[in-house]
Amino acid sequence: MARRATPGIDGLCVVDKPAGWTSHDVVAKARGILGTRKVGHSGTLDPDATGVLLLGVGRGTRLLRYLVGLPKSYVGELVLGVETSTLDASGEVVAVHPTDGIDVAALRAAVPAFVGDIEQVPPMVSAIRIDGRRLHELAREGIEIDRPARPVTVTRYDVAATADPTVFRIEVDCSSGTYVRSLAADLGRAVGSGAHLRALRRTAVGPHLVADARPLDALDLLPLDACVRHLERLDCTEEETVRLRHGGRLAAERVAGDGPWAAFGPAGTLVAILERRADRLVGPSVVLEAAGNDPQVG
Repeated sequence: MARRATPGIDGLCVVDKPAGWTSHDVVAKARGILGTRKVGHSGTLDPDATGVLLLGVGRGTRLLRYLVGLPKSYVGELVLGVETSTLDASGEVVAVHPTDGIDVAALRAAVPAFVGDIEQVPPMVSAIRIDGRRLHELAREGIEIDRPARPVTVTRYDVAATADPTVFRIEVDCSSGTYVRSLAADLGRAVGSGAHLRALRRTAVGPHLVADARPLDALDLLPLDACVRHLERLDCTEEETVRLRHGGRLAAERVAGDGPWAAFGPAGTLVAILERRADRLVGPSVVLEAAGNDPQVG
């Protein structure tokens, strides 16, 4: 049974998004289940795709910015020889190509061109805005425009054969903003054919794995600090905690590295997210506990 919550709840839900739902649909459903309007997601997942979708709840919505850029992992199927208008199975077939002689070895030989720091042209059917218009809105009007390539990083692109000689299983680890649809279509073109993607499943967003995801009818609200478990932790004294709750700053030598840092008070609760400032001091970009919650400092 889904956990029924009351207004004011905070935390993170790791959802296993079902096929046929938009990310907005999932947010709307979660708002009803959890009993709060303060729900948002950390990154759109295509309607036909399934898998990990992160929802910030309550004060967790203020931490979504630290989840958006996390690396992603996917599995899916590359269908060789058929190109579609959307680069995936939801679109109309726009071209069919012969696939004779193209096997898994040929695909693997072409993969290195799509691994590492690469430039990727986003598909027309996407939510990117150009000159104030979303590309998918233009696509629905039959308009196609030149799209500037964007830098993305692909750290793994594995291809495996299946029982169908025109269908291949792919596994991809990549940076946020990478279109796996484009990776599939581009690989098809690289071997002299065409391809589209189907059965896409997001298996991880940063440290959040699909094995930990829950369906919408069994949502589990994780604590607020689950939103920032990938950030370096800074345990603060009571005096530092009071200062941060008032928006104060800490000395630069209090932390190492580039940040950001998740600052915790003596009671083990998440107090603030810290970032370096221009003056080299370290200050809160988000304060999670109000100044009225100050502990007594002698």
